[in-house]
Amino acid sequence: MKKVLTIILGLSCLALSAQKKWSLRECVDYATKHNLQVIQNEYSKQMQDLNLKIARKNYLPSVSANVGNSVSFGQASLGTGSIRNDRFSNNANIGADILVYNNGRLEKTIRKTEFDVEASQYDIETIKNDISLQIAQQYLTTLLNKEIVKISQAAVENAQKQYDRSKITTEVGTTAQTVLAEAEAGLAREKQNLKTAEINVGRSLFALAQLLQLQDYKNFDVEDVNVPDQLESQLISVDEVLTTAYETQPQVKAAESRIRAAEAQTEVTKTAFWPTVTASAGIGSFYNNLLNTRITGYDLFGNPAVEPTFFNQYKDNFGQNIGVSVNIPIFNKGITKLQVEQSKLQENIAKASLLQQKQMVRENVQKAQFDADANYEIYLSAVQAEKSTKLALDFADKSYAAGRSTIYDVNIARNNYANAQGSVAQAKYNYLFSLKLLNFYAGIPLSL
Repeated sequence: MKKVLTIILGLSCLALSAQKKWSLRECVDYATKHNLQVIQNEYSKQMQDLNLKIARKNYLPSVSANVGNSVSFGQASLGTGSIRNDRFSNNANIGADILVYNNGRLEKTIRKTEFDVEASQYDIETIKNDISLQIAQQYLTTLLNKEIVKISQAAVENAQKQYDRSKITTEVGTTAQTVLAEAEAGLAREKQNLKTAEINVGRSLFALAQLLQLQDYKNFDVEDVNVPDQLESQLISVDEVLTTAYETQPQVKAAESRIRAAEAQTEVTKTAFWPTVTASAGIGSFYNNLLNTRITGYDLFGNPAVEPTFFNQYKDNFGQNIGVSVNIPIFNKGITKLQVEQSKLQENIAKASLLQQKQMVRENVQKAQFDADANYEIYLSAVQAEKSTKLALDFADKSYAAGRSTIYDVNIARNNYANAQGSVAQAKYNYLFSLKLLNFYAGIPLSL
């Protein structure tokens, strides 16, 4: 019994999971978290973070230790003759050095790296914004296709009613067989249009699932959003949007950070003109052992001097050192001067990139403004056309019922009305996306 309940609960959970419908906010959040391009740039950001840690660590002294062993065998020269010299040597040293002065090179390097970290973070935000806009556009396309399905379903229902009515009138002999044939053909066309609309919904959902990089796209669906039938014109001016966009858009902020990074790099490069002062300190000791004898000599009384032990030698030979070195640049073939010129060129390149980013933002905002105005006018015209075609369809239905027009006139009027409804839906969602794009540049998060 427990197994049966477990299976039932599992299937219920799967069904609920399969029935989940994604909101626009969920799609955007998921895409910006799991997109491979975002993940790749996050790795680049982590690399910059590590570079910053390395730059800060350079304030600390460098400490190193070494231990050496050597063995030699054979004769060694002694005056005009030679002496047997089999020897084992051991030495151990530990030393530290620290940069004392280089005209603030460490501080300037840290500042330059901090700007690189800022720029890499803004790069991630730029990619997330691009993905968010793609998601929003495809999401609205899906909603548009779903609305067209509803329009097609209504058209099928009307065509079905027309067919049923024509079938009755033909059977009783009121209308000719051609009327029934045309009604049947009209019903088949509307069913075909409905099937095409349903396929377009599946295609748009598949495209959206690909943007989200979902593997299970077959069970993917989005929420049905109630978009108002009456849309108001947007009131935000281009200048207001641009002012906010220049201050908030990450591609602009990244370009500004790279300008500051380039300026900081120039200051780092200039430190090569200045002396470098380094302090060092160390301790060490050594041990020697004559392998062929333990006697190192004789005292004044002729007594042999025995070689000290390892620890005694290390104690007696222990030494310390401390020093300060100054490296003064005098002439390096003019390379430092050329490197400074290169850094200044990088500053100019970064400034040109900022102007380019601002130009792209301005063009995008102006295009969104133009599209919003144009799409709103198209929307108003489409709404008026829809009203006119609906009135024409009503007259055609009444005229056909009164016997003053043919079924062909009704089908034409119905097609015109369906096309007008599709145009209204298309214009509505195009205008809605233009508004969302303008709001996005104005600093308003994407939502429906």
